[in-house]
Amino acid sequence: MSSVKAAIFDIGRVLVRVDVARAMNGLAGAIPLGPKEIWSAIEKDPHWPDLQEGRMSARDWHLHITKRLGGSLSYERFCDAWNAALDPEPIHPDSLLADLKKNCRIGLLSNTDPVHRAFLENTYSFFRFVPEKARIFSCSVGSSKPSPIIYQLALKAVKAKANETVFVDDLEANVEAARKLGMRGIHYESPDVLRAELVKLGLLASV
Repeated sequence: MSSVKAAIFDIGRVLVRVDVARAMNGLAGAIPLGPKEIWSAIEKDPHWPDLQEGRMSARDWHLHITKRLGGSLSYERFCDAWNAALDPEPIHPDSLLADLKKNCRIGLLSNTDPVHRAFLENTYSFFRFVPEKARIFSCSVGSSKPSPIIYQLALKAVKAKANETVFVDDLEANVEAARKLGMRGIHYESPDVLRAELVKLGLLASV
């Protein structure tokens, strides 16, 4: 039996493909800037962390961005363009989390905003394998990776100690932050590599 009692997954680029360019192309249709210029402005915007950590609502963000960048973009059209970054087809079959759930508790830990959170939970069937209380979103808890605070909230949510938990993320800095807290870390590279690592931990049977 594995000593790992919980597995916590990042969502973007681990469970769901992300294409920021697709979203920016959608916004560019109503904002008088090119897609790359729009994304650069968003990344550098002082209120970007406020959206990600729940200090600014999605509607206020929409008003702020349209006022700052110009153009006429309804909230509904903004949401549609924003969510276009997320590929509706998940990276892994549902069987991955279904099989994992037989051997450990599953949690999600994502830096994301309210618009993406709603789309994610309404679109992907893998959420049924994760209790609502074990879904930790930065916009809901006021903290984001790689802050130790959000990892500690995730550990509490899956009811496991750090040394009983494995954390999976596509960003090495986020994995390293988890390791510093005593968690086992997997830097996500591909579905096959992830499965092999989970097999090594005794959480999945080898094929």
